[in-house]
Amino acid sequence: MTHEPSPQLPGPSLPGPSFWWRATLLVLARPRLWWTAVRQALRLARRRWWTRAPFLPLPDPEYLQFRFETQYGADGLPDPHDLVEYLEWCQNEM
Repeated sequence: MTHEPSPQLPGPSLPGPSFWWRATLLVLARPRLWWTAVRQALRLARRRWWTRAPFLPLPDPEYLQFRFETQYGADGLPDPHDLVEYLEWCQNEM
């Protein structure tokens, strides 16, 4: 009897480009959140992000999938306004 790995079920996918563009525009429209957004991007970035393409301080995709699923559920649609609320919360906590 051989052991065959079970097929991986597709997990929740990350939001598409339209979410990220809308979220970026919402943050850009609020200059008071810019430094908070930069600080949080660096805090969530993968370790040694500068050594791997695309050489941007991006979070690990698995971490993002986990966070989106815990907030919105497996089939939920993320709202870009929640990013603004999160950054405002971070700013108030500092």
